[in-house]
This record gives sequence, structure tokens and C-alpha cells, in this order.
Amino acid sequence: MAAGSALELVQVTKTYGRVTAVDAIDLKIPAGAYCCLLGPSGCGKTSTLRMIAGHESVSSGDIIVGARNVTELAPAARGTAMMFQSYALFPHLSVLDNVAFALKMKGVAKTERHAEARKLLELVDMQDYGARLPAQLSGGQQQRVALARALITSPQILLLDEPLSALDPFLRLRMRAELKRLQRELGLTFIHVTHGQDEAMALADIVVLMNSGRIEQQGSPRDIFNHPRTEFVARFIGGHNVVAVGDETFAVRVDRLAVTRPQDAIDGPAIAGTINEIEYQGTYVLVAITVDDGTEISAQLSEEEFDAASFGVGERVTASFDPARASRLSSRNPATVTSPELVA
Repeated sequence: MAAGSALELVQVTKTYGRVTAVDAIDLKIPAGAYCCLLGPSGCGKTSTLRMIAGHESVSSGDIIVGARNVTELAPAARGTAMMFQSYALFPHLSVLDNVAFALKMKGVAKTERHAEARKLLELVDMQDYGARLPAQLSGGQQQRVALARALITSPQILLLDEPLSALDPFLRLRMRAELKRLQRELGLTFIHVTHGQDEAMALADIVVLMNSGRIEQQGSPRDIFNHPRTEFVARFIGGHNVVAVGDETFAVRVDRLAVTRPQDAIDGPAIAGTINEIEYQGTYVLVAITVDDGTEISAQLSEEEFDAASFGVGERVTASFDPARASRLSSRNPATVTSPELVA
């Protein structure tokens, strides 16, 4: 198996007529990294992946794999392999022949290509299923076969287009752990498209969050979560409230929002509102608050905090936070915050 290569996108743009799907993005992914392209439908993440693979032409810009500019190369000449969302297995071929298919197209002898296919089926723990047809496999088993088929060409970069979306929730958790294990063992560069925040946070070394064809923010999962730079990032990643203090906008983690009764003393900016929902989540209690301006915020309280306060639905409360432990954002459309002395 080839070692992973670095990837660089330089001002890469994709247009469809007058519609710009990807807008002059720059991106560097180190060799051997697990990168997740994350974002809502229509943000440009799949178009970006398909341009890297060579399945979509680049309107302008350059794609560099390792030291090679591959922008104009055919998919098979790029050192990349694509694992499609639908898995795209040939229904009339056995599992073994599905995995070996790319080598067959290269003219590799049957004995040799089957030997290589068996190695990869063993790698993904499917060595006992080589004689079966795809229809005789579960969704998770089909995914493993598709992964082995993508790996047989010894790619430097493996491209995965929402590979877990067709699986049930339990299997999705199991298979994402398998993907991370394989990426770590093989040392390949993985670029994985997803719209699932939890999936990106669990898998990625680098998260690239896209919005309207542009990169909104990129960094480690912890950096993205703890230091969102824009309102879009804070809201899309989740686990944050977006609030304003004077002319500044903040993202405040739900576990860093304190909830008290109006008569209690507080430190820091405060938000007046009414509890509209209380949800017990096992290890914590989520308290949803309707702010007086009609927006909603949430606070995550420990069981001990909640039991001590005994809050109830419909009760007036004050939420507050420490600005030093919040992230300042570059745009605003948040709940209105007043100084503590002005909270009724």
C-alpha cells in the first residue's frame, strides 16, 4: 500500500453556468491526515471531492497531489481512489471479483489480482465472503467491500463520499471506528465528505467547514468546537448559543451558560427569559429558554446543579456567561443581552 500524499487546492473554483458551486478555495491537507469536508447540502463539499477525484472538471485553479499538479489528469492517473456513497458494487460479480476489478482493467493476471483482493478482504475482515454476490451482504458488509475495492489500486489519497449515510445508527458508529483504524494503520490521506457534525468530530484530524461554496473555517475538531469564528460555524457545529453584548457577538457553549433565578446575584452579561423545556439526558439536564426577544438558548446543567435549583417549565430565569470563556464572532443575529442591572 502506498503511503499517503499531501493535497493542496489553489484557488479551486467550480461553476455550472451562472452558479458558482465552489468559490476559489485554498486548502492544504498534510500527508497521512484524516480530513472531513463538512457542511450542509449544497455547500460545495461533494463538488470539491469530485474535482479532487477527477470526476468533475475544475473551472479554474489547481489540484496538487504530493508534488504533482493533477488538475488535468484522468482519475486513474491521480493517485486517488473514490469510495462512492452508493458503494456502486457490480451486482453480477462476486465480492472477490468486485475487489479485483480495477486490477483486471489494468491487465493483471487472475491469480495475482485475486491474491491481492484476498489480502484486502482480510484487511476489512471480509475474507469469508469472497464468493458471495453483493445482494447477499448487509449494508455494513457492502461498505467493507467497497472500501477494499477502493484500496486495491494503492492510492495515496482515499476519497469518501458520505460513506456512512446508508447505515443504521449503531452500525454507523462501529464503521466510523473501523475507518479511523484503517486510516491510521495504512497511513493514507483520507478525505471524507459528511454533513454529520458528530461524524466529523469523531473521525477527523482536520475539519473543513464549508458554506455557500467557500471554506468558513478549518482546523482541528477541538479548535472548531471551542473557537468558532462566525455565527454560521457556531450554529452548525452545535452545542453553542449565539448572543450579543453591546456591539459584540459571542458563541457561548451550552455547558458554560449559567442559569439562576432573577433575584440571584450574577457575574457577567445576562439574558432574561422563560424556561420552555427541560430534557433529562442521563449525564446532564438540558434546559431550553425562550429569551424575551423570542429567540431560544439552551443550558447544560449537571444533575447536581439542576436538583439543587429545582427549575420548572414556565419559570422566569436569568442566563449568564463569562465573556472570557466565550468566542467572539464576526457576524451577529443573536439573542439580545443586557447588563445584569437591567434584567427584570
